[in-house]
Amino acid sequence: MVDCDPIALFGKWLNEAKKHEPNDPNAMALATSDINGYPSVRMVLLKAFDLKGFVFYTNCESLKGKELNINPHASLCFHWKSLLRQIRVNGDVVSVSDDEADVYFSSRARTSQIGAWASRQSQYMNGRFELERRIAKYIAKFGISAVPRPKHWSGFRLVPLSIEFWQDRAFRLHERGIYIRNESDWQYKQLFP
Repeated sequence: MVDCDPIALFGKWLNEAKKHEPNDPNAMALATSDINGYPSVRMVLLKAFDLKGFVFYTNCESLKGKELNINPHASLCFHWKSLLRQIRVNGDVVSVSDDEADVYFSSRARTSQIGAWASRQSQYMNGRFELERRIAKYIAKFGISAVPRPKHWSGFRLVPLSIEFWQDRAFRLHERGIYIRNESDWQYKQLFP
């Protein structure tokens, strides 16, 4: 498991997951917390990763968006059951640039773009019809023209401070190691299972 570049190792494991996981190999649990420190976790999809961090997109007025604006620190957890592997990432969260969000938004299916306008994510609604009415409203509003990115919809990048890799082994003697970011590179430490 020792590799001087945890981002490259993550990419290798993700590529293997894409070959073996039946659904959403890019699914990750995102843990945030509110102003009082109460945790909140949900599944989101990784949309990009590189040396700068791990990127996902959301409605910034959703619970996770509000929590990340209050407390810009979070954790991610990837679990690939078919490979018996897990990766945990902890770090600071920053917003992606408007240009980056625009490019990704324009790559989404039109129905997903309309959904970003119609859904008041995490807010209470008065039955499914309220959502369907809002979808119809934005379909009519945009007609056949391009759907612009709503100002309340963008992306976040988790800049990793630590990345932990876990590989299942017999008799619960798993292989586990953590990379901790320092000023110029990564330091690797093995962990007891």
